[in-house]
Amino acid sequence: MRYSFDNEIPHIHFKDVSFSYPEKKENLIFKCNFSIKKPGFWMVVGKNGSGKSTLLKLINGIIKPQNGIVKCKANVGMVFQNPDHQILMPNCRSELLLNINQNLSDNEITKKIDYVLDQVGLIGFEKRPVHTLSGGQKQRLTIACALISNKNFILLDEPTSLLDQSSQLKVIRTLKNLTNDHKKPLSALWITHRYEELTYADAVAELKNGFLSSWQEPSKFQYN
Repeated sequence: MRYSFDNEIPHIHFKDVSFSYPEKKENLIFKCNFSIKKPGFWMVVGKNGSGKSTLLKLINGIIKPQNGIVKCKANVGMVFQNPDHQILMPNCRSELLLNINQNLSDNEITKKIDYVLDQVGLIGFEKRPVHTLSGGQKQRLTIACALISNKNFILLDEPTSLLDQSSQLKVIRTLKNLTNDHKKPLSALWITHRYEELTYADAVAELKNGFLSSWQEPSKFQYN
């Protein structure tokens, strides 16, 4: 059974966006220009302190730019570095129920929960207590929560930085599969400092000195 999370193609556009925190004189983001106009798996790489998390906050509207224009025509969901900071309920079903933002019958709720758990490779986990999940399973649960709340653009802030290699691969492949399903216009913007993850992206850009480079194919990308 398929669900339409949102039929509108997500669209994000930055024009000459600059931002600095009050205690800092220099702009962390400076005259940043980029667009994401189609579904896909987009990755931004950059060193610690380069402004990657700030970029996500600007997209999500958590902070506002001092200069420039941010246009975000997308239903944005957020996945943080540590899933324990995001999961609130004791088991998978209750966490998913917390994120349903529609009036649905019990039967529709059950079908939708089964559907999103299947999408992230957690079918049969509905009654599992959260404390029994691995780090990678928790992170995939947070992705399922974004899906069940009808998000069509998921922002992920270094979601594998606390995971072992096996869990890292399961999470990144989950996102790759979701963004490859073109019957649903789902996009993901993945922030990372791990060079090896870039091979999974449809396009890669580097954030450096406040600027975001042009989007490049992973095979042609060079980390400066």
